[in-house]
Amino acid sequence: MSTANSLDASYDIEAGDRPPLALIAGPTASGKSDCAVMLAQELERRGRRAVIVNADSSQVYADLTILSARPTSEEMGGIEHRLFGAWDGAQGCSAADWARAARETVSDIHAQGAVPILAGGTGLYIRTLLDGIAPVPPIDPQVREDVRALPVDRAYAALLAEDPERAARLAPADTTRIARALEVVRSTGKPIAHWQAMTTGGIAGAVTLFPAILLPERQALYARCDLRFARMIERGAIAEVEALLARRLDPDLPVMRAIGVPELAGVVAGSWSLEDAIVRGSQATRNYAKRQYTWLRHQPPAGWPRIEFQNFDTKQVQDILLRVFGLT
Repeated sequence: MSTANSLDASYDIEAGDRPPLALIAGPTASGKSDCAVMLAQELERRGRRAVIVNADSSQVYADLTILSARPTSEEMGGIEHRLFGAWDGAQGCSAADWARAARETVSDIHAQGAVPILAGGTGLYIRTLLDGIAPVPPIDPQVREDVRALPVDRAYAALLAEDPERAARLAPADTTRIARALEVVRSTGKPIAHWQAMTTGGIAGAVTLFPAILLPERQALYARCDLRFARMIERGAIAEVEALLARRLDPDLPVMRAIGVPELAGVVAGSWSLEDAIVRGSQATRNYAKRQYTWLRHQPPAGWPRIEFQNFDTKQVQDILLRVFGLT
């Protein structure tokens, strides 16, 4: 995945040039949404229309306006945003689902002569869109039912025996990934790594990618996470969770497991206080930011620029970003 010198360079789809795709990735609360808007506005000042495309696994759900920190109309700064709130919470959005929609969205934006700007921190979404997805055959329903019925300790023990390479890479309490790896090897007879080596459908070779990764100093980031969760409460997050609970959705759906939902659901049910929920929700947000930070530091290609900064001087960070994209 190569980058060109300037995102402002002209291109011609008819001539076979690879159209541009900007990517601003970062952990939650790192300021990537504001940076994406700034970049889009700068491009528009130069006569290039830009559209921001969501790459965050919580912001895809219509039910999570507040708890996903979805940009408000004012925060969108007059820039078109797509794939924000595009899924009803009753329908889970997998990485494959999102990548399929994002691929179509990016293609449509290019067809209009505009520049798509991906903004988000869900590494699996980004990787699936760029590199493709493993063509795993459909899982046998009985195998899935049997695997999902296993307690996580038994499922992990089984995975150690049937796919030790995958088991060694997973935490023993990672229920979702353990179940997925076990059902794949049992249903297909091959470990999940076999299928992941055969990815298809990625768009990396069809675009000129301009990536940037925001990596703020961790303690400052964690402080922002705490502040963000407190502000969500002020903006009405409890009412948002009450509305979600009233739908009586399957508790295993992603929207029901999003950060803040279980914590505030406990307040609604009277299981713990709002103060306890704030402590739990803030910690969950920090833990998530830590996982994102680690993934973004180590997993993307080494050539992707990492923008490290000590504080949240918005102007300084945005100036660096413009230099990375050749727009100074």
